[in-house]
Amino acid sequence: MARSNTRPTSRDVAQAAGVSQAAVSLVLGDKWRGRVSETTAERVREAARTLGYRPNLAARNLRLGHTRTVLLVVPALTTEFFAGVYTGAARVASEHGFGVVLYPSPEGIGPAPDPFASAQAALDGVIASSMAADALTTIRGDQLPLVMLDSDPEGSHGAATVNLDIADGVRQVAEHLLDLGHRHFLHLAADVASWTFEVRARELAARTAGVPDATVRTVHAPISIEGALAATETALTTPGPRPTALVCDDDKLAAGAYKALRRLGLRIPDDISVTGLDDLALATAIDPELTTVRLDAELFGEHGMRALLAVLEGREPEAGDIPVELVVRGSTAPPPRP
Repeated sequence: MARSNTRPTSRDVAQAAGVSQAAVSLVLGDKWRGRVSETTAERVREAARTLGYRPNLAARNLRLGHTRTVLLVVPALTTEFFAGVYTGAARVASEHGFGVVLYPSPEGIGPAPDPFASAQAALDGVIASSMAADALTTIRGDQLPLVMLDSDPEGSHGAATVNLDIADGVRQVAEHLLDLGHRHFLHLAADVASWTFEVRARELAARTAGVPDATVRTVHAPISIEGALAATETALTTPGPRPTALVCDDDKLAAGAYKALRRLGLRIPDDISVTGLDDLALATAIDPELTTVRLDAELFGEHGMRALLAVLEGREPEAGDIPVELVVRGSTAPPPRP
């Protein structure tokens, strides 16, 4: 018997799951909560997966007047972290019949100022990193349903925000170094005007403020290996007490600092401890492996997309920052004895 090429319909899914077509519509449209049980919803999803059912998005979009397309605005495509954010956002989007268009907006480069003839006509909503927020006005994304990532909840102009618990990450770093006995810190700060980096500086200062004899000196560097190398080398060859711990705003800055320290003949962690923040792949590629704060970029993207879905449905997004974790490796140790 020849196999039928007929595409499965929602009626087929309903029959396979033993439910009504209305229930199938609610579950696959992610509007089932409070209307059907979790068990029924899972039965519908399993039937859809088994049958290979895909909703007719073109017809549904015509009915709803939406494109089911979301724009994700990030500072750069070359950053491992934001690649993870995209992966997480796209995963959740696909589960709900949405597509995600990626818009990189690094300063001076990137695609045309407006990737669409009219962003409002082509998009249902926008997810944007605070580091790329300047692009929103250009593409009129600030006039659409909007979720901001890594952004000040008090200064987001009414947009929903999704944040990693960066403050707790810095607290974990500071407490780890203080417990090891460090009291003199060099903060290698990202030279980027962004709320998330302001949080890092503020929390490091707050955690060391009440510790007797603790000092923090801050130097700024662009987020690049070369920029971090130059800033670290300059800071450590300037007259004054030498820090015993170098706290870097991200792992790329830490990698540049490693190069500077080796040029100066300093050993990690024997002469100076180093920490990062992100837990990128390079954190375990450098030697010694880097003590850093693990940020789950894919989970971050997932939460961002779920928050936007909530906004589109008129619901309140889930509250609370995403937890982060200090990963202790070989780059930190007690300070050298005088």
